[in-house]
Amino acid sequence: QVQLVESGGGLVQPGGSLTLSCAASGSIYSISTMGWYRQAPGKQRELVAEVSRGGATNYARSVKDRFTISRDNAKNTVSLQMNSLKPEDTAVYYCNANNFYGPAWGKGTLVTVSS
Repeated sequence: QVQLVESGGGLVQPGGSLTLSCAASGSIYSISTMGWYRQAPGKQRELVAEVSRGGATNYARSVKDRFTISRDNAKNTVSLQMNSLKPEDTAVYYCNANNFYGPAWGKGTLVTVSS
């Protein structure tokens, strides 16, 4: 099994920046793609960004050019640097890791963008 723990959420003003981090433990050898999803109130969970073990990235159109995902395979971590944040980025952000046992999810960290 794979366990994920997120950190770094909080309150930020529009236009500000925030970095989310996620640490994986357990059967980390089986992890392939890692990523970040988010769920805003009343909306479905959606992909924000993902990165393969080899470093290939994929971003949602709404965050492209503002967010950057990075992965450290040696430390088993994935991070999301979020710049130029907008109120519509407000959501609970979840770390995800696809692995041999199926998708693993963190408990989520709240990001609130408000003045």
